[in-house]
Amino acid sequence: MNTRDKLSALRAEMREHKLAAYIVPGNDPHASEYMASHWCEMQWLSGFNGESGTMVVTLDRALLWTDSRYYLQAGIELKDSTIELMRESDIDCPSIPEWLTTNVQGLIGVNPEMFSVNDFKEWKEKMAAANIAIQSIDLIQPLWKEGRPAIPQDKLYPYSADFAGETVDSKLSRMREKLTKGQSQIGNHKWAMIISALDEIAWLLNIRGNDVEYNPVVISYVVLEADKCTLFVHPEKIDTVAQNYLDFNDIDVKPYEAVFAYISSLSGTVFFDGARVNEALFEAIPEHCRKVNMKSPVLIDKAKKNAVELEGERVAMRRDCAALTRFFKWLEEEAFKTPQTEWSLMEKLHEFRLKGENFVEESFGTIAGYQGNGAIVHYAATKENCAEVKPEGMLLLDSGGQYLDGTTDITRTVWLGGRIPQQAKLDYTYVLKGHIALQRARFPRGTRGNQLDALAKQFMWEAGITFGHGTGHGVGHFLGCHEGPQNVRTDNNPTALEVGHIISDEPGIYRTGKWGIRTENLITVIPAKQTKETTTEDEWLTFETLTLCFYDTRLIEMSLMTNDEIDWLNAYHVRVYKETAPLLNADEAEYLAKKCASLPNKG
Repeated sequence: MNTRDKLSALRAEMREHKLAAYIVPGNDPHASEYMASHWCEMQWLSGFNGESGTMVVTLDRALLWTDSRYYLQAGIELKDSTIELMRESDIDCPSIPEWLTTNVQGLIGVNPEMFSVNDFKEWKEKMAAANIAIQSIDLIQPLWKEGRPAIPQDKLYPYSADFAGETVDSKLSRMREKLTKGQSQIGNHKWAMIISALDEIAWLLNIRGNDVEYNPVVISYVVLEADKCTLFVHPEKIDTVAQNYLDFNDIDVKPYEAVFAYISSLSGTVFFDGARVNEALFEAIPEHCRKVNMKSPVLIDKAKKNAVELEGERVAMRRDCAALTRFFKWLEEEAFKTPQTEWSLMEKLHEFRLKGENFVEESFGTIAGYQGNGAIVHYAATKENCAEVKPEGMLLLDSGGQYLDGTTDITRTVWLGGRIPQQAKLDYTYVLKGHIALQRARFPRGTRGNQLDALAKQFMWEAGITFGHGTGHGVGHFLGCHEGPQNVRTDNNPTALEVGHIISDEPGIYRTGKWGIRTENLITVIPAKQTKETTTEDEWLTFETLTLCFYDTRLIEMSLMTNDEIDWLNAYHVRVYKETAPLLNADEAEYLAKKCASLPNKG
């Protein structure tokens, strides 16, 4: 079926169930950003392949809400589909509940497995205020049978504490101590915690898998109790090695689908994170239980990397820089002896990363955006649909690797060819100055990411330019390239930055039809040295830059740079060469030395 046929079939189901509207979010039952293709229902129905979006289908209209990262992509992919694009980042765009309360009368259907507890509650309250009821029902399952991918059955595997830096027993003990303390404050009785986020489960149990592209996670649920820990997973995923590992760590195993029956048998206090646990799981909790909605302590602890994890990240960054150095050397010296496309560049970079020790896979789909395609923030070239890349113009390359040691995510923008337009140099330098400003930031404990966001935007703001995506996201350790709860963006996230947090630093400028420019490093929060100028007793923090890779200094408009910025850049390039050159052969090291050559100070 094409998109119009699918919408017609869905509307037939809606009429049968007397629904005025049906909601199809781009979610899975585990609140994942990257999902197994089995749950890509919004993408299947709409034909829009962005990572973020929610569809609303009524009997005569279909609409898709997505954010500014995907406006250009959605405009292309929704063409001729009859689906209206709702630009949710725009100030005048109504939220989905707002639109529903003014445009729909009657019953609304949703699949509760695809909604978090918090979102479902918010929607239900807003709909009730408009006398609109919500019915829990799955209408996609009966429609999407032919060609629907199965839930992955790949084997899970133990993740060594040599990489994780902490044993399973230590993690479980710490979580139990926190939860026991929490339940003692509300009554002395039994407790259990539902954990459904795949990255939390992987971190807590030191397990990894191959179930979700770019994310080494295992599709599963966990119920943690004072005296046991139960993993709900398809039996096919457990081989002898995995079973022995789980037995050794006293982790019980039950079938994936058994989680609902197990939850319905619980008593006492049930803890859950309403932002990540789905509504269907919540509805399975018995009425007699005390339900406590709280931010997951696993999420909080996972975000603060230990010393072993941080050192692993540093090692992975060196290997990643070596791969990128080889790629850029090939790009300049060899690539254009034959025709190249965005796709062929992506494949070549993958070849170089494959040579790195402990490399497993990319950490996300590489974005190779040539010229105007670079202005599409989450552009995704395919082998069949990609631009030819010529030795002239702007190339934005956003890529990353999953290494057993850690996760990398880096963006570099380079100019191919000779004469560089002055506007391109100005844009690149505004971005670079903000990028450097965030990495040099010094701030007191308790500072939130949104309080630092303007540091990365200040120079482009002065020029009347901004960007719509976040400045920085959290990054996992051999886990999700995007993780919370920390970030750097305009939204008022209450999470303060803490020692051990890793975030990206990636301001950008995007000129439709011309180019996209973004520079991205991963940085981690560390204690800052005290100075004589410190006027308070607050503990001060700063960032350590983890990413290693040179910048295209040809794109810098030196008249805009300060001496402090030039000094930072030169010191960074000295470090890039010192830490990466030992991994390169003589020709590669010579190439890197040229790229890391010091820029002249302004005196």
